[in-house]
Amino acid sequence: MYTKDWVAKWALYSPHQTALKELDTGRAYTYAELNQAANYLATELTQTHHLQKGDRVMVLAEHCLEYVALFVAAQKTGLVLVPINYRLACGEIDYLVRNCEPALLIYEEQFQDKALVLPGLAAVPRVWPLQALADLCQRGLATPQPAWAGPEPEEDDPVFILYTSGTTGFPKGALYTHRMLLWNSLNTSLSLEITPTDVTINCMPPFHTGGWNVLLTPFLHRGATVGLMKKFQPERLLTLLDQEQADIFMGVPTMLKMMMESPAFATADLGSLRYFIVGGEALPLEVIRAWDRKGIKIRQGFGLTEVGPNLFSLHQDDAVRKIGSIGRANFYVETRLLDEQGREVGPNKVGELCLRGPITTPGYWRDPEATAKALPDGWFRTGDLLRRDEEGYFFVMDRIKNMYISGGENVYPAEIERFLLTFPGVSEVAVIGVPDARWGEVGKAFVVTKGLDISCEALLAYCAGNLARFKVPKYLELVAELPKNDTGKINKKALQATV
Repeated sequence: MYTKDWVAKWALYSPHQTALKELDTGRAYTYAELNQAANYLATELTQTHHLQKGDRVMVLAEHCLEYVALFVAAQKTGLVLVPINYRLACGEIDYLVRNCEPALLIYEEQFQDKALVLPGLAAVPRVWPLQALADLCQRGLATPQPAWAGPEPEEDDPVFILYTSGTTGFPKGALYTHRMLLWNSLNTSLSLEITPTDVTINCMPPFHTGGWNVLLTPFLHRGATVGLMKKFQPERLLTLLDQEQADIFMGVPTMLKMMMESPAFATADLGSLRYFIVGGEALPLEVIRAWDRKGIKIRQGFGLTEVGPNLFSLHQDDAVRKIGSIGRANFYVETRLLDEQGREVGPNKVGELCLRGPITTPGYWRDPEATAKALPDGWFRTGDLLRRDEEGYFFVMDRIKNMYISGGENVYPAEIERFLLTFPGVSEVAVIGVPDARWGEVGKAFVVTKGLDISCEALLAYCAGNLARFKVPKYLELVAELPKNDTGKINKKALQATV
């Protein structure tokens, strides 16, 4: 059976290599130090505080050295890490506490006003400030620690419970296993050619799978170096990418657009970077070209909390030729596109993406109904509508829940959004379906421009000449900005609430 204790291996092979560096404080752990801190945590949590394999440890904190050391301790012991979105309201956090029933809740002091007033806290056996975790790590670093000698978790044991928004209105806890962790890293390393000498900067939040599993955990698996940045700041990030000589960076489209528009963009060198990885939404062609002129190639990707998350990758050499594509599936990912009758569709036909492989969740925490719905036959139903062209490149058409039907025709908002982004001066677009007495539903587009004098009439005329009539939005509104969720993606639920 393969080892789950990656950091112990790198502490042996490359003990003095920097594993983690907090770019806000300058503090750092080598692989030897990270392993030493995690060994002490593993012993303290299991022997002194009597936590057992499968117990949940909920964390309400930003990324830091000790948070990652806790993750490494979970790899060793089989404890389950439950990262929580610190931007949620108290009632929302309380639901998660009651749902996962943690044996330990750790909160960063800046969030204590939320953590300490939770009604469900009374049922949590142990509640620690983050400083208590930091103190344990410090004690572990003060004296040499023996190797972890306890039982290893099984490959199908969860290492994370990652909560995602649910269609019922209640979050679902996706189980993320040690097996998924390994095979996601293998897929990522093969696709991105990660080496132990590589450096990245992670500014994705820890409550999102991207904050752990896009680059952080694959980099730890390869013995590489991760810089931790608590908050995304475009000017400072551009400086740090040069300062740290980063090789790869992952961000969402909003980040890349803000960096491109930053005053620091013109003077940033970025000569060490091989490419950027972009996920979440399609990146407008003008942004790709702006970064290309800077010498930075873009690799568009695609993934899910429940599968991967690193599933598809568009090679940087195809960024312009296959604009809008998420590329091909990674090495250990099986794909199918199915129509509403469950039949596989051919090239350039739209179908629901179904996924299978060792990177697939076994299901949702204490939610057999949602598990059975998502995994009726071993294939995970993503709810995403994709098409595959003749060369095997995949294109995201839309989420099934975003699709609307106008006059009997399926309309995919993402297709219209991508088209409107080709209009000069348009920086962001969101299209939703709204009720219509004649057609059932029609489109409404919300458009952000770069301060240029662009009229709604001009945009609608542009659509009318290039899109099928049923795809042309009936309504179009110019807005100063679009609402975003906590990971920088456009919040269409908020837009729906305005109509």
